[in-house]
Amino acid sequence: MAEEVRREWFEKDYYAIIGVPKNASAAEIKRAYRKLAQQHHPDANPGNSHAEERFKEISAAYDVLSDDEKRAAYDRVREMGASGFAGVGGPGGGAAGAWPGGARTVDFGDVGDFGDLGDLFGGLFGGGRRGRQNARPQRGADLQTRVRISFDEAMRGTTVPVKITGPATCSRCHGSGAEPGTSPVTCPQCGGAGAITVNQGPFSMAQPCPRCGGSGRIVETPCTRCRGSGTERRTRTLNVKIPPGVKDGARIRLAGRGEPGPQGGPPGDLYVQVEVGAHPFFGRKGDDLTVELPVSYPEAALGAQVKVPTLNGPVTLKVPGGTPSGKTFRLKGKGAPRKGGQGDMLVTVKVDVPEKLSKDEKELVKQLRDAQRESPRRDLGVDA
Repeated sequence: MAEEVRREWFEKDYYAIIGVPKNASAAEIKRAYRKLAQQHHPDANPGNSHAEERFKEISAAYDVLSDDEKRAAYDRVREMGASGFAGVGGPGGGAAGAWPGGARTVDFGDVGDFGDLGDLFGGLFGGGRRGRQNARPQRGADLQTRVRISFDEAMRGTTVPVKITGPATCSRCHGSGAEPGTSPVTCPQCGGAGAITVNQGPFSMAQPCPRCGGSGRIVETPCTRCRGSGTERRTRTLNVKIPPGVKDGARIRLAGRGEPGPQGGPPGDLYVQVEVGAHPFFGRKGDDLTVELPVSYPEAALGAQVKVPTLNGPVTLKVPGGTPSGKTFRLKGKGAPRKGGQGDMLVTVKVDVPEKLSKDEKELVKQLRDAQRESPRRDLGVDA
């Protein structure tokens, strides 16, 4: 409820919740919020009720601080709280007056002319000299789904269809809630403000209008399909464009493709989490691709020109003589696609030791063994 949200302004420091100073710019607030929201989002913390509550707290703080008008009003409330007008436990302490409904006691303290209070609370709650403002439509809920694509599709990019079953804008009334040929009318009780003013001593407060439920409008002839809600449950198919080089676990945001907002409010967003399948021999580290390259002992010992697979076909790698097993070579620009180019290919050499040898091969290996002048264990201080 609006009244409950406003009470929080006296007792919660939204700047501290977001982790920014009071004079932080809008860009700084946005960056801090995004970092915290990603860290505490329920999708990243399944089953963690503490993270969920923290996410709600962060979102509530950002909702106020990201809106210039709300932020200015919030700052005025906090300044008054610091001067003595605050809830119990807030900056002012005390308990001289009673908050409407008995939910919070308030110390009026030395706040000067009550006319200032009328201006302040009129601006916050819709009454007083500032006049009432039209109720803002509520935003719809965000949705999330998953898609699975192959490694090759992730590297080149693709478009995949996604089916979403749930609330969608009514196909008959297009979200108005009114039967086609009719329109919602302005609520006569609140005049479209969505709230009515209730006098509370020296200042006034607004409460949701009981007739329209806070929407500011009334549907006199409800849509026969959605019964006035403006939404219907159906299955939608959306084509989601997956960019080249997408990483496993990445989330793609489709703005405005979530649930429609109630009473004609803006829709939420759709988040598509991408699951990338494994590749038979390619791995990935960030924007770099990895591959293990088997070479024979003669190739490693004598050096060789060896073919290496890449996304765009095989290339030749020069393996110097004396290359040990486990050595990694870097092929520039042969990795995963990224903004402005491609990562690299990391090629790790693995000397292949045959499990079985022919008679001739055994004889040649014995000759090589007998011809070796030094033991490979010479630095260990043990017998050869």
